[in-house]
Amino acid sequence: MIVLIDGPSGSGKTTLARKLAGILGFELVHLDDIYPGWHGLAEGSRIVAEEVLGEASGYWRWDWQHDRRGEWVPVQAKNLVIEGVGAITRETVAASRSKGYVFSVVLDGPEAWRKARALARDPDYEPWWDIWAAQERAHCAKLPDVDVRLWLGEK
Repeated sequence: MIVLIDGPSGSGKTTLARKLAGILGFELVHLDDIYPGWHGLAEGSRIVAEEVLGEASGYWRWDWQHDRRGEWVPVQAKNLVIEGVGAITRETVAASRSKGYVFSVVLDGPEAWRKARALARDPDYEPWWDIWAAQERAHCAKLPDVDVRLWLGEK
């Protein structure tokens, strides 16, 4: 089974993914470890579909400090929780289905609430917020149908 958890920054994806992976005993893959830099959301999605869920069954961890590719991280081909904005695309869903059952979840919430959560976690994110948010909006506009959508935070 592959669980895909998507949604914009600060929506609670990592928290849900950690809890779910722990309960299920599944391996957890964070797209934050995969994106090739601050302009790499779409490329991160491609890497999930073609490498993490493909024959390679792994990915090159992104070294954010040095802005370059780091070490190879192998993953098991099944029983995965994959979380991050960009986790759910037509391609990642199709690749997940080729491995067996797929369950998809999108989390979201008010932008001010999400931004406060994200910047509390990583203050260095602030100068990149607008650049990343534009990529998130483009991605979310193309999301395929999902199993569950949750709105968190205040309305």
